[in-house]
Amino acid sequence: MNEKKWEKKNREIRRKIIEMLGEAHGGHYGGSLSCVEILSALYLKEMRIDPRKPAWLDRDRFVLSKGHACAAYCAILAERGFFPRERLRSFNKLDSPFGMHPDMHKIPGCDVSSGSLGHGLPIAAGMALAGKLDQKDYRTFVLLGDGECQEGVIWEGMMAAACFKLDKLVAIVDRNGVSMDGFTEEIMPLGNLGQKFEAFGWAVREIDGHDMTAILNTLSAVPFEPHKPNAIIARTVKGKGVSFMENTCEWHHQEGTPEVTERALIELQ
Repeated sequence: MNEKKWEKKNREIRRKIIEMLGEAHGGHYGGSLSCVEILSALYLKEMRIDPRKPAWLDRDRFVLSKGHACAAYCAILAERGFFPRERLRSFNKLDSPFGMHPDMHKIPGCDVSSGSLGHGLPIAAGMALAGKLDQKDYRTFVLLGDGECQEGVIWEGMMAAACFKLDKLVAIVDRNGVSMDGFTEEIMPLGNLGQKFEAFGWAVREIDGHDMTAILNTLSAVPFEPHKPNAIIARTVKGKGVSFMENTCEWHHQEGTPEVTERALIELQ
């Protein structure tokens, strides 16, 4: 797809997220809207997957470490054809397979149940190590929130990935600068994340996380260096696409009233 088609597709996905959360009477708006381009690039272009065979052993793996962005994740899985889009109307309702955090036992195409922040990177490192030991050529992608990078288990996972030279592991940080309680740099400063990953033995690229060309070109360059795990620091905007949700912690999780849904959908026309 060209730039205009990508822009249209991503706007459609954002509209779907707003509709889903409106039906669910609220949810995690900000972090779902900030990672749309990243998920689109992975699932609609880059990853080697087959919706007809969700458990295909040679597929690329994906871990949504920031599990609260499940609305975006489910929307993109439906867009890729893992299940009908109509099923998303049940999001976060009684007996629905689609909750506020993903469940690998209920959602077709979901590799990992996540939501306990910080654990996605160690899980992804284990999956990548298993692939290396089994001499498989699949890649493992993990999407991290920048807020969860304040947790120690992330850094343990980073050390392990470098130790085992997991160059088929790709960590993407949704660097929107805002967590549930405020700006990351005011809560516990992360500083220059790229330099920190490099210091832990990773090869790093920093990009605009809403620029589809930059995202796709960067993903196609993996591995960035032989025998090193790959980190992409993607600068994004929390709540991207809806002006009153952008760059604020108040819309990390919020009630989804009919008025909110209508205002947001008007902006995403």
